[in-house]
Amino acid sequence: MKYQYHLSFSLIVCLAGSLSAAFHGDPPDANHPWAVHDDNRPQPPRVEPAPVVGGAPSDAVVLFDGSEASLGNWVHLRPDDRRRADWIVKDGALQCERGAGYIASKEAFGDCQLHVEWMAPPVIEKKTGQKRGNSGVFLMGMIEVQVLDNYNNPSYPDGSAGAVYGVMPPAANSLRGPGEWQSCDIIFRRPIVRDGVVLDAGSLTVLINGVVVQDSTPLEGGGGSKHRQALDRVFPDQGRLRLQDHGNPVRYRNIWYRPLRPRSVDGGTDGRLDEATTLAKRAEIATDVRARAADQNGMQQTLTLLDAYMYDLDSSAWVECDRQVVAYVKQLKALSAEDITQRQQEVLSLHKALSYLQRYDLIASDYQPQRALGEIAVSQAWLKPQ
Repeated sequence: MKYQYHLSFSLIVCLAGSLSAAFHGDPPDANHPWAVHDDNRPQPPRVEPAPVVGGAPSDAVVLFDGSEASLGNWVHLRPDDRRRADWIVKDGALQCERGAGYIASKEAFGDCQLHVEWMAPPVIEKKTGQKRGNSGVFLMGMIEVQVLDNYNNPSYPDGSAGAVYGVMPPAANSLRGPGEWQSCDIIFRRPIVRDGVVLDAGSLTVLINGVVVQDSTPLEGGGGSKHRQALDRVFPDQGRLRLQDHGNPVRYRNIWYRPLRPRSVDGGTDGRLDEATTLAKRAEIATDVRARAADQNGMQQTLTLLDAYMYDLDSSAWVECDRQVVAYVKQLKALSAEDITQRQQEVLSLHKALSYLQRYDLIASDYQPQRALGEIAVSQAWLKPQ
């Protein structure tokens, strides 16, 4: 016989206070370590936003903050004997000088949220196309997000400001005029290639002045000047950020990045995972939950052990769950109806947990202690037959 809960306010409050979210949403499966709405899932870490939009949040790594000292976070890539000039700090900005060559961050990193602000020269010297305010932001030194003064200055589309250079034009031209600061936000996921197999093509999302100009654009190996790249081009786990010298005094400021959580193919353990990774993570979660149960007793411990069983259907673990459930039901049967009344919350909590496990075929549908709990609950008018 099946039972359903009365939808009285007092019973809803009782259940809300006693039932774990582990017995609420769809359970873990072959590709998801956690249940839907799972209380055991780790809470997101707290990140303090900056006081102003575009500022570095609390977990950001600042690469350039406008100070001379932060110039020390960068190195020139062109040897001293071949470099005719150096990048300089001017009015709180990092400025490219003709003949300086590329500059690279000392810091190497992989998947990231990157913020960069840049300014094309305010004075236009009758230059057009790629000769006006040209520079570039190179993720890992391999993929360029184009920097160019395209304000009333068209050029080939896949070389326009905000383009994944040589791969994809920007979806819109949202530039301010020359001499004004442009805000550029980039979400970078590098391609992941192993043994010649492309596991993830990688992507770039780019916003210029708050406008989406690249939306999870596939990287197609990275592109470049005049040539396409092989789709199975291998990228390192980490690489340095590069800024381009293209002969124009482009300025940069407020450069920072935040690492992104890893994807499942890159060691991540959240979201949809492959079966082997999922099972390993479920076993880890079950171990942690059972460790918590070791410090508990009574019905709280029983519910926690049932919670753990949901992740890891280990027969030896079920023996202990079954032992506690059977003992509890035996104890109930020895009580008077009046004494059982004091156990309403416990009985309904356990009945709900076992019903959940039955619903998803995690325990037998004819599990006798569950039937006994239902009969007790009906006799007390806590449940009604269906």
